[in-house]
Amino acid sequence: MRKELEKTYDPSIEERLYNKWLDKKYFHTIIDKRKKPYTIVMPPPNITGQLHMGHALDNTIQDILIRWKRMAGFNALWVPGIDHASISTELKVVEKMAKEGLRKENVGREDFLRRAWEWKEEYGGIILKQLRKLGSSCDWDRVRFTMDEGLSEAVLEVFTRLYEKGLIYRGEKIINWCPKCKTSISDAEVNHEDKEGHFWHIKYPIVGTDDHVIVATTRPETMLGDTAVAVHPEDERYQKYIGKTVLLPVVNKEIPVIADEYVERDFGTGVVKITPAHDPNDFEVGVRHDLPRINVMNDDGTMNKTAGPEFEGLDRYEARAKLVDMLKEQGYLVKIETMTHAVGVHERCNTVVEPMIKLQWFVKMEDLAKPAIEAYKKEELHFIPDRFGKVYLHWLENIRDWCISRQLWWGHRIPAYYCTECGHIEVSKTTPEKCSKCGCTTFNQDEDTLDTWFSSALWPFSTLGWPENTEDLQHFYPTSVLVTAYDIIFFWVIRMVFSGCEQMGEIPFKDVFIHGLIRDDKGRKFSKSLGNGIDPLEVIEKYGADALRLMLITGNAPGNDMRFYWERLDNSRNFLNKVWNASRFVLMNLEDEEEDGLLMLTPADKWILSKVNTLAKDVEENMEHYELGLAVQKIYDFLWDEYCDWYIEMVKPRLYNKEDETRKSALWTLKTVLINALKLLHPYTPFITEEIFMHLQDEEESIMISDWPTYKAEWNFKENEEEIDIIKEAVRGIRNIRAEMNVVPSKKVKVFVVSQDEAIRDVFNRSLVFFKTLGYASEVVVQADKDGIGDDAISVVTPSAVIFMPFAELVDIEKEIERLNKEKEKTLKEIDRVEKKLANQGFVAKAPQKVIDEEKAKEVKYRALLAQIEERLASLK
Repeated sequence: MRKELEKTYDPSIEERLYNKWLDKKYFHTIIDKRKKPYTIVMPPPNITGQLHMGHALDNTIQDILIRWKRMAGFNALWVPGIDHASISTELKVVEKMAKEGLRKENVGREDFLRRAWEWKEEYGGIILKQLRKLGSSCDWDRVRFTMDEGLSEAVLEVFTRLYEKGLIYRGEKIINWCPKCKTSISDAEVNHEDKEGHFWHIKYPIVGTDDHVIVATTRPETMLGDTAVAVHPEDERYQKYIGKTVLLPVVNKEIPVIADEYVERDFGTGVVKITPAHDPNDFEVGVRHDLPRINVMNDDGTMNKTAGPEFEGLDRYEARAKLVDMLKEQGYLVKIETMTHAVGVHERCNTVVEPMIKLQWFVKMEDLAKPAIEAYKKEELHFIPDRFGKVYLHWLENIRDWCISRQLWWGHRIPAYYCTECGHIEVSKTTPEKCSKCGCTTFNQDEDTLDTWFSSALWPFSTLGWPENTEDLQHFYPTSVLVTAYDIIFFWVIRMVFSGCEQMGEIPFKDVFIHGLIRDDKGRKFSKSLGNGIDPLEVIEKYGADALRLMLITGNAPGNDMRFYWERLDNSRNFLNKVWNASRFVLMNLEDEEEDGLLMLTPADKWILSKVNTLAKDVEENMEHYELGLAVQKIYDFLWDEYCDWYIEMVKPRLYNKEDETRKSALWTLKTVLINALKLLHPYTPFITEEIFMHLQDEEESIMISDWPTYKAEWNFKENEEEIDIIKEAVRGIRNIRAEMNVVPSKKVKVFVVSQDEAIRDVFNRSLVFFKTLGYASEVVVQADKDGIGDDAISVVTPSAVIFMPFAELVDIEKEIERLNKEKEKTLKEIDRVEKKLANQGFVAKAPQKVIDEEKAKEVKYRALLAQIEERLASLK
């Protein structure tokens, strides 16, 4: 006996099924050179992370692709892993130590790193466990960590290679500096927030004249480090000042007036202060004009000795306030203008970032960017959707050298060693034996660590074993697709591409599938400050992972943001319940010998087979183009509409008649079509499809390693599709008329089908049973003309035929006349009320015009309704 499905669908089956897949090693990939490889590397979540909706979407998409390709016969590998998240993790450990009254400087580097590794062991794998709840089918035997032994070796190898080629250097440049965390940070870690601020307009006197120029700044404290003022070389207003000097207010130091095309003539006064040590654009101007670089701040955001004795030791904002007071007192302050502007803040601690000049390690980007640009221009690298390729190209064509050093302890320590005797720098994967310049044998290693993105950039090949030439690397690289959100195209995608080109000689993936962000129902980003976050694990607990996955993908187009609505989760759950109940119905009717004997397929059977066959082709095509939302919508519509609402209802008379010679064919078709549809649905909703599949059949041990449905020419029954579509159209017309007239389903009426086309009449004659089960017909008469059909018959016109139903059978005429008379009486009373109101001069004189207009509109509406009622009564009498 076949085991029945439970009466109601319960998502708690998910844990049991996931553990079964793990036990059976279905996720583990063994190299099979007979199969074409298909590889995805998971964008590694931070070890500090908790699963959020962005992770849920990103990993659902990856899981859909990998499950599909696995079923389609590819040697499919999905590599999971986690990122050490240098600054985030260091902050977490520092916070934990602070609760114990400790600071990292007190315990020293070695003890701090011991604590950081302990933290990683305790918390680092939480998010990977959470991803299992989502149904992620990655190869858990291949989990990688950006600081594991193999990946650390890859980092050292790349650093030394790039250094030896002259592509890594140490130098002074402007970087993003966090005064709270006391480290340089990447552009990716800076959020730009609109904040209220001011423009301070300040007079800079021209030395030797009574003239002055006016500059405006949002950061007056940085003027203590000004080394020039600049004007545009073609700005006629200031030609006479170029080459002269101005007196720097308060500081009372002369600085030159220079000409540079960086200055926008039409912005502000057309004069800008140049502070090379505290602004990236000013730094570039300073390089062009050989200006000194004066840093006036300490690492903690206080003013240093160079700022002058009046300001040394003050916080930058205290110094600002004091300086503005002094400018005012000394007559240099012209005006203060209030404005709103974008201010860069560190995403981790929300501290305003300070652009500062620092001695750091950099990667030269110009040469590395070229092959990454070529790969896109030659169409070797594809973005889905393509518009993001233009973003990628824009970043690469305007790229600046990459600051890779961070003033942190947790991370990959820079493999640069300083000779204690002569200071010569040796770059090596291990501590050098002796200095190549002076022969000294003692060294101090650089204190800084590498930007987290440095190791992430190597992810597609380091996770496969590089720098060793492993079998995995040979077979699975380059990977097939990278799935990621659009907000890290520059920070991660670009770096992986140029790293792959440089180290492997080829791009790391062929396709980059960009998805949007998930926002709340008002279109806002999820954030702690708004308190609008939704925990995917809570959703899974309530609705199940399948419902969440389906909701995330339905209606989702590549590159577009989507909004989270609880109602959409309800819709997903309703669909899963529909599929479950339909499957229970099929199972209840299946017999052990259902496939014995020859098949006698009816037009309805051929129609649904042809439909699921076309569905397989369409879904494949959509998925090849990463149109996952379109693909799942087609599966959804097929199962809900064609299979459940039409085909199951069509075959019920055959199932209930044990003597029907086509009964076994109906059962075979029900089962075959359902299995194919479940397979197409499996990548999207893996759990429910597995549970139903294992009840339906015993030829294949799991749906996730079963064969993916492909288009079969022998299931192409276009004529039968057209035939059933004719019937469906007619039935739909009958249902619509009955619904409009509020005819209850239990009321059966005679149906006449009129068509002069004999072939069409044959179609209807072969399908009489459908009208009785689906169109609530007591009797169906198919004929070539209107003979015998009363003038009162209600008609439904379809492209193939005209359907007639006797009005008297649809409606009890005496009861309908009684009902209409009551409606007429009620309408006449309303007309009388409105007429009296509008005739009342007191009302018309005092009421607002809007109210009077509303009453007039009511009168028009009621008179139109009365005319309809009287017309209907006349036709009935």
